[in-house]
Amino acid sequence: MPDKSDVPQGTLALMVLKTLDLLGPLHGYGIARRIEQISGDLLAVNQGTLYPLLLKLENEGAIASDWGTSENNRRARFYRLTNAGKRQLRTETGDWERTAAIVARFFSAKAEDLA
Repeated sequence: MPDKSDVPQGTLALMVLKTLDLLGPLHGYGIARRIEQISGDLLAVNQGTLYPLLLKLENEGAIASDWGTSENNRRARFYRLTNAGKRQLRTETGDWERTAAIVARFFSAKAEDLA
């Protein structure tokens, strides 16, 4: 089993938004575990990176939060996607899909294609 990699810079916000879109409201620890699970445990989410990002996304209006009780009966802040967050997710998904398609062209390019 390969070691876990840190989440690539610039992708964590998109992963958080998509996770909340897929699964609904989650607390920070739950978001981190689900991102790791969805990645097939190939990514590690650093709590020191996640919580400042959640605060940033909330300040930008992409997510909102409420206090609740976690599955282990502890008080936790649960985050949910807002309408603005849904729009941001659509925009960022399109941007990443275009970027991935461009990079894929470079990986599949052959010298004879460029002659």
